[in-house]
Amino acid sequence: MLASVVAHRSSMSEAAAANGSPSPAPTPEVPAAELAQLALEDEPKVSFSDQFKAFSKFGDSKSDGKLITLSQSDKWMKQAKVIDKKITTTDTGIHFKKFKAMKISLTDYNKFLDDLAKTKKVELSEIKQKLAGCGAPGVVSVSAGKAAAAVDRLTDTSKYTGSHKERFDASGKGKGIAGRRNVVDGSGYVSGYQHKDTYDNAH
Repeated sequence: MLASVVAHRSSMSEAAAANGSPSPAPTPEVPAAELAQLALEDEPKVSFSDQFKAFSKFGDSKSDGKLITLSQSDKWMKQAKVIDKKITTTDTGIHFKKFKAMKISLTDYNKFLDDLAKTKKVELSEIKQKLAGCGAPGVVSVSAGKAAAAVDRLTDTSKYTGSHKERFDASGKGKGIAGRRNVVDGSGYVSGYQHKDTYDNAH
């Protein structure tokens, strides 16, 4: 897109020079933001067929990327969130088995998706869009918020019970060996006495 815009402008100025006509007024330069957007549009995006090849090799080092199994297809669909409450692994299994083969080609896979979409009344283009844009095989995005909340809950010492509760003080700091063993206090004070070592300060 960017290349075509630049080429179009240069050809216009060359044509004007060849005709002997005065060159047109200089056109305003394309803003940097627009150029950046055009450059982004020129970048190749991952296609559906690229994803088919990647997932057909996923978990099978000997695969050449031309045939995909039902298991690989289900992993792909789960990652792309195509398999949900409306489309289940039972549905994909029924439609895949119609080809009477353990692995199917991209052409047959397109037929499989078309058949599945018609049966489940889902747009085929929507399914393909999800499959193309789900990222590399095995890359599943985890919500950082949920993970952090789980870690916070598991490391909150105020919720500990039993012997684990005795290993931390009121501020949540570990007591070390004192929290794991009954250390004998030979100071002469009874346990729980609050004013230890204060007699000399008071008298």
